[in-house]
Amino acid sequence: MSDGTGTEVLKALQAALAAEHAAVYGYGVVGGLIGSRRQTEARSAYDAHRAGRDTLARTVRDLGATPVAASAAYALPFDVTDAATAVRLAAELEARVADVYSDLVRASSGARRGSAAAALREAAVRAVRWSGESVAFPGLAERDAPLGRAGASASPSASSTP
Repeated sequence: MSDGTGTEVLKALQAALAAEHAAVYGYGVVGGLIGSRRQTEARSAYDAHRAGRDTLARTVRDLGATPVAASAAYALPFDVTDAATAVRLAAELEARVADVYSDLVRASSGARRGSAAAALREAAVRAVRWSGESVAFPGLAERDAPLGRAGASASPSASSTP
């Protein structure tokens, strides 16, 4: 475990920040297609990711580094054309955010680790709400087959695409 100020922590913070940038972008797509029934839920997730992004950017600056910038656009992992695929995208965004926060939990200690664990938990809860499926160990790809589906493959690892 790191002391919370090393290069491992900074790398994990930057990865989490990049994932938050991608989630903010992705929720812009989700919000445009989700339909009125789940619009409030999408807006709440969008706001949570904006707040997470802003907090992570401040933390990176406080460590003396330059926060990773958002991309102008992100490649979506699949075509998002209607409310059903928007819901699927939201679940995917949350799973990817949980993945990178699990790396931050592993790299951190103290209050930063607690904050990362809380962010991982929030992303995992949102993923369950969107997908209707849960995983035994959110954020741990090697343990992340949905409950009740032991043979299911692990979710893709986080990347700069939502």
